[in-house]
Amino acid sequence: MGKKEIIKLLNEISIIYEMRDENFFKIRAYANAARALEMSDIDINKSTPAAELKKIKGIGTHIAEQIKALAETGSLKLYEDLKNSTPPGLFEMMKIPKLGPKKIKYLYDNLEITSIGELEYACIENKLLNLPNFGQKTQENILKGIELLNRFKDRFLFANVIEEAQKLHTKIANSPFVIRSSLGGSIRRKNEIVKDIDIVASTKNPQEVMNLFTSVEEAEEVIAKGDTKSSIRLKSQVNADIRTVSDSQYPYALHHFTGSKEHNTAMRSMAKKFNIKMNEYGLFNDDKLIECKSEEEIFRVFAMDYIPPELRENIGEIEAAKNKKIPKLVDVKDIKGLFHFHTNRSDGNMTLQQACNESKKMGFEYCGVADHSKTASYAGGIRDEDIEFYLDEIDLLNSKQKDFKIFKGIESDILSDGNLDYSDEILKKFDFVIIAIHSNFNMSQKRMTERIVRAMSSKHSTILAHPTGRLLLARDPYDVDIIEIIDAALEYKVDLEINASPFRLDLDWRACKYAKEKGVKIFINPDAHSI
Repeated sequence: MGKKEIIKLLNEISIIYEMRDENFFKIRAYANAARALEMSDIDINKSTPAAELKKIKGIGTHIAEQIKALAETGSLKLYEDLKNSTPPGLFEMMKIPKLGPKKIKYLYDNLEITSIGELEYACIENKLLNLPNFGQKTQENILKGIELLNRFKDRFLFANVIEEAQKLHTKIANSPFVIRSSLGGSIRRKNEIVKDIDIVASTKNPQEVMNLFTSVEEAEEVIAKGDTKSSIRLKSQVNADIRTVSDSQYPYALHHFTGSKEHNTAMRSMAKKFNIKMNEYGLFNDDKLIECKSEEEIFRVFAMDYIPPELRENIGEIEAAKNKKIPKLVDVKDIKGLFHFHTNRSDGNMTLQQACNESKKMGFEYCGVADHSKTASYAGGIRDEDIEFYLDEIDLLNSKQKDFKIFKGIESDILSDGNLDYSDEILKKFDFVIIAIHSNFNMSQKRMTERIVRAMSSKHSTILAHPTGRLLLARDPYDVDIIEIIDAALEYKVDLEINASPFRLDLDWRACKYAKEKGVKIFINPDAHSI
């Protein structure tokens, strides 16, 4: 069993223990072990010694032995016994926002609710209203949470799927029967949310490729197996599809199964103007195949620049390619420094020194720390009286290094009225001020937009963080006029953030196009809380 699966299993043990109202320390032990393992750099495999695991702070001897057993055998009797005695629907209910193990156990004990469907029906029938610690608001929030789950059913974060997709593709690519292959679909376009994993492969022996694909150890179920197309469900519950073609058809198939539906429709419409029929099998002029050996050659047929997969969304890339104006995509090596990260001065679990060391190791030339402000007390926000200590620490580190610069920043909360939560006297001490909303999300669009614009008008505001407040697959963006926000950013010379947390990726890439056209600067920030 791999590291990711072991972390998931340890968390599930902790959850089951909490549902059963077990000893608090037992619950924390497994939760802490899962967190410690996730934060560690250790690569777990069958040969990883338990002694090495015990060196990780937060993992005791007993759990280290269990992790070792899981890595070696893929199973743990304790977990199997706990899971077999717990209705599986209770785990599904954990996906509902703000519904924790104890409340789920209470619903199970008092209303015999064992699934999300039963819970939804109970809410509709108002059965939760008279239960202690529930009530009308909780019932409404549960229904909203269920609606959100249903809307995002069978959707996954790109960051949670890409590693598994690459490993699966590598197995296919390494087959002696495969000539060329690639990931396709939304995974290849690097969409923030994906539905499944698509693989396109060229071969002279499709049956052997189908046999390999449907027998990989990651497969939980073979959904369909055909001559040139097969589908499987992985143990992670992600579906994966493969399509095989001859090598001469490969460029056309890869192009077809990469672009969004809208991009492909627009490309076919454009091709018609050249009297060319375009599909996954080729380009045809009066039924005669136009031979292309690569995707690049397909675009050259239409006198276009090559369109990178990430841009194939029909948002102007086709016209740009015709006019030889396809932009150069940002690469990691283009990023010279990082802004917006948190240290143990607020809710990060790294020191400023550790963050700087890691930044230098990654080749960055500077960084900008921005711990939470005082309103974010839940995140250890820095109080007025502690600001000088915070700034002094940055000055001290800067004085010790000549080849690396730390910029002094703060993530200041935008209050409900649009004011920032520090005085001008404090804010002027920083090199930059990130402004952000962390509360009161349910305002009307007019009020929310006015609130943010007022905060942007402050002479101290430098960067607007995660501008729409979304948490992918967990929380919708708040209702805000993003066009007005971008216009205000230009007016007040406030930069916008693409928060690079895989749970946010906010500002959305669709809005970035307008921001770029308006000349608004955009920061790509990690919002990191750990190394």
